[in-house]
Amino acid sequence: MRKTGKLDYLELPAGGGTLDRVKNFYSAAFSWTFTDYGPTYSAFDEGLDGGFAATPSAAKPLPVLYSENLEETLEAVEKAGGTIVKPVFSFPGGRRFHFTDPAGNELAVWGQ
Repeated sequence: MRKTGKLDYLELPAGGGTLDRVKNFYSAAFSWTFTDYGPTYSAFDEGLDGGFAATPSAAKPLPVLYSENLEETLEAVEKAGGTIVKPVFSFPGGRRFHFTDPAGNELAVWGQ
């Protein structure tokens, strides 16, 4: 069951190349399967859901937390000292926002 604040998804950069290279690697090495969402994103479900995004090679992994109430969680993040770097936006599957913690780590929070 999903609960507010629990790690729910891990988004990883695919590097500067195409998604095919990283998908082929994980398919061959670990028998992972993927669901494509357009030319720049491919999701996996291998114990912990996640996906690869075709982003610049300097991109970092993006831990994604779940929230039962996205707006309340956004307010709590701001009140605790987090900085919103991407306001709430829609994506295939729900809505989410991104924030940085006091150490500069970027995370996202998603919900319906």
